[in-house]
Amino acid sequence: MNEQVPHDKSLDNSLALMREGYLFIQNRVDRYQSDLFEARLLGQKVICMRGEEAAKIFYDPERFQRTGAAPKRVQKTLFGMNAVQGMDGEAHTHRKLLFMSLMTPPHQKRLAELTMEQWQASISKWEGAEKVVLFDEATDILCRIACHWAGVPLQESEVKERAADFATMVDAFGAVGPRHWKGRRARTRAEEWIKKVIEDARAGKLKAEEDSALHAMAFHKELNGSQLDTQMAAVELINVLRPIVAIATFITFTALALHEHPEYKKKLQSGNSDDLERFAQEVRRFYPFGPFVGARVRKDFIWNQCEFKEGMLVLLDMYGTNHNPRLWENPNDFFPERFKEWKGSLFDFIPQGGGDPAKGHRCPGEGITVEVMKASLDFLANKIEFEVPDQDLSYSLVKMPTLPESGFIITNIRGK
Repeated sequence: MNEQVPHDKSLDNSLALMREGYLFIQNRVDRYQSDLFEARLLGQKVICMRGEEAAKIFYDPERFQRTGAAPKRVQKTLFGMNAVQGMDGEAHTHRKLLFMSLMTPPHQKRLAELTMEQWQASISKWEGAEKVVLFDEATDILCRIACHWAGVPLQESEVKERAADFATMVDAFGAVGPRHWKGRRARTRAEEWIKKVIEDARAGKLKAEEDSALHAMAFHKELNGSQLDTQMAAVELINVLRPIVAIATFITFTALALHEHPEYKKKLQSGNSDDLERFAQEVRRFYPFGPFVGARVRKDFIWNQCEFKEGMLVLLDMYGTNHNPRLWENPNDFFPERFKEWKGSLFDFIPQGGGDPAKGHRCPGEGITVEVMKASLDFLANKIEFEVPDQDLSYSLVKMPTLPESGFIITNIRGK
């Protein structure tokens, strides 16, 4: 029994989690004045924690494993069954290196270039439009470029449907009921489509360029020398495409930040890459993306007077760590300049997980995310002019994942 550790007295916190969303852990951290507490979720004891030291412990593979941590409902919508996110040990490292090989700086640069090309190509269409919903446009554009870059054939007539399926899988992450079932149907459609692409590449009906994501997944060898089966190859290729499409959320929050903080526009018009980078990083810190991440205790240990028992589920608060006043001065203020001084710790800034992405479970696509965001920010600040009409730009911290309610509508768009 963890006598020294605060215990939430509720019989079960599952409903509270649904009601409080991103703030569930932070609310209790504030209530108990402790970065660590115990609660019950779905009938099991869970330890919840936040902060840099907690993240260091959480990403220690000697103490934690991912096997059995992600609920089946999340695997059946967001990740795919038995994918890289739920692996551990050598098998995980081997599979993760496959992903890292596709996320190198040259790949990041190429995706940023494709992003800017697609944004620029949209201007003529937008100039004649009554209004544009930025989130929807970003989702379509990112689906188009992700498939082009990955070597996955995509007809223009398919773009909206495929993009919507990727976005629906992401939206189903924290959902129950209709949103969850919609996400499962979207995943089934995407897996059937990508399985056929993998089969065609293996049969030589479709040429897969050697440095493409399609080639990497279709012909990847496991540690025992066997190829991934078609289903698993499809799941992992989707795990390359889907997160690129999910950057649409960050792009929409980037536009919101520009709108809410117009004082930064002049600075961004200098085209200085450092200014673009700091602004993008502050969007990732300030606005909600992933709420928390889970793992199971590998073996019994004690940390901060808390007993972590083998098999126990532990949740690390990503949103709360990025808003922790001990790590970030005035964390609820939007202030890109804070990243001038930031030392690049692997554990204090964790919008897409913490630790070393090559060895652990941090998202390997963070570099791609930042470069695509920078290209999109440069486009919004420097390549077009537009108006933001009255609309509902609020976003809920209860809904996981969340987004500005209107999707960010722009009108009277003109190229510069």
